[in-house]
Amino acid sequence: MDFSKSRSEFFRSSKEENHDGDCPVLEDFAQKIGAAPVGIAIMGGGSWATAIAKIVLEKAERITWYMRRPEAIEEFKRLEHNPSYLTSVHFDISRITFSSDINEVVRTCGTLIFVTPSPYIKNHLKKLKEKIHNKFVITAIKGIVPDENLICSEYFRQVYNVPDDNLAVLGGPSHAEEVALGRLTYLTVGCTDEEKARAFADLIAGSYVKTKTATDVIGIEYASVLKNVYAIAAGICNGLKYGDNFQSVLMANAVQETNRFLRAVYPVERNVYDSVYLGDLLVTGYSNFSRNRVFGTMIGRGYSVKSAQIEMEMIAEGFFGTKCMKDINRHFHVNMPILDAVYNILYERISPAIEIKLLTDSFR
Repeated sequence: MDFSKSRSEFFRSSKEENHDGDCPVLEDFAQKIGAAPVGIAIMGGGSWATAIAKIVLEKAERITWYMRRPEAIEEFKRLEHNPSYLTSVHFDISRITFSSDINEVVRTCGTLIFVTPSPYIKNHLKKLKEKIHNKFVITAIKGIVPDENLICSEYFRQVYNVPDDNLAVLGGPSHAEEVALGRLTYLTVGCTDEEKARAFADLIAGSYVKTKTATDVIGIEYASVLKNVYAIAAGICNGLKYGDNFQSVLMANAVQETNRFLRAVYPVERNVYDSVYLGDLLVTGYSNFSRNRVFGTMIGRGYSVKSAQIEMEMIAEGFFGTKCMKDINRHFHVNMPILDAVYNILYERISPAIEIKLLTDSFR
């Protein structure tokens, strides 16, 4: 950022560079967060990326949208909707600048919303040459970076030197399929800079999206990783024909387990019964939209991990999150029987029926 320019000169040159001549909403947002150029980029092409694009375009005049495959972009332009995900959501293509060049996108946008499945984030960023430390980076990934065992905000901080006040996380109970239908959704924007969190929360708030802010970036991210693990556990129990009574006990123990872990890893004041923690856990554990629950149900019914992954054709991030969280917890030694049970089933190939029976005996 060139601080030798006046504020008006800075944003005027930014606007010219990004060709956003009449975008008062985007310009106001960029000024509030101190980002340049003015543009907002959606980084990813899946269902949640599509839902977030829909939300942002309710107010923002235009967006830039990065997708890895040029053929997917061409098909999107032709159909005027995502060819693979949330196909019922139609877009005004004239308000979207598509690109498969990640460096061009980063160069022309000051705000980057990453919505790539966590197992693929490193591969997507391999081609990145542009610096992002001066960008406003929002992660809506709800996963953990495999091999690194880092939540996404820590990955951007450690690997790309993005400072805390330029890092935000988008969390809360939010199935993309329900956003596509315009059903009421509650989202939390976490950032250590509360003014930036509020600016983005205001941008995405609307008739079917309610927003709030928080500063617990690390807690929100770890909770979003763990809820995927617990959704797999819920699915396994469903596949084994455990009923709603036990499911409620499982979820009650899951929120206690989350709380124990968060207090050990990042002991700040938080209420784990807020929607961004408990709400996200419940919707992921109970809903048929939850790919992690579906994955777990298949395991409970006798599918192997590999066969379940092949049949789903979608990423159940909890599979990778389970191993990462197990590795991380080896340093903290938190009592996490549900995490341990899911790990034993998925990675040690212990019978789901046996492992869940042992888990039931540990609950009260």
